[in-house]
Amino acid sequence: MKNYVIIGGSSGIGAALTEILAAQGNSIFATYNKTENFTAIPGVEYHHLDILEDELDLDFVPDNLDGIAYCPGSINLKPFKRLKPSSFVDDFNLQVVGAIKVIQTLSDKMKNSIDPSIVFFSTVAVSMGYNFHTQVATSKGAIEGLSKSLAAEFAPKIRVNCVAPSLTDTPLASKLLSTEEKKQANANLHPLKKIGTAEDVAEMAAFLLSDKSKWMSGQVLHVDGGMSSLRV
Repeated sequence: MKNYVIIGGSSGIGAALTEILAAQGNSIFATYNKTENFTAIPGVEYHHLDILEDELDLDFVPDNLDGIAYCPGSINLKPFKRLKPSSFVDDFNLQVVGAIKVIQTLSDKMKNSIDPSIVFFSTVAVSMGYNFHTQVATSKGAIEGLSKSLAAEFAPKIRVNCVAPSLTDTPLASKLLSTEEKKQANANLHPLKKIGTAEDVAEMAAFLLSDKSKWMSGQVLHVDGGMSSLRV
């Protein structure tokens, strides 16, 4: 049994990851912020956390920590000229600075663990380049850089990897997948002709947190229905 912290574990990929790890018999400490009416998973310890606060209260985390997954994100797709610089700053604070604060606060608690692991989340848009994705790709591009740099700095003790999915069927993407027509059109963009689920992405994250990936670090792994590498 291992101790895992899931930042943003009440919804979407974070909730799916929490469920997978809890089912394996691990001790899970999951945080939530705006998603308050969620279905709690039995045995999981939930704590409210506003990642944008200057000082994060993470005292509930045990002294021996085996893994961290940082799941908060946003999707704001607009033409570049309609985006305010402040929107980029807000996004960066949520997706990058928040991750930095969590890791700086908790990384010392991973030093006594055997094969500790950190998992971040990016997006296929960083490697592909899509219209109207400048805001999300800017922040997630920084996450990929953070992942590789931390993997080098924390080696050989702590592994750091990143999962880069395509658009998945989660509450965060609900406006983009609000009708069957939108879902089918998005599915058709993928070589596998279907939209990924939160569980599809969470399974990869769970693998990266586990001992099964103990010889992997500094990787950005695409779970995207073949979008980043196939043309069919």
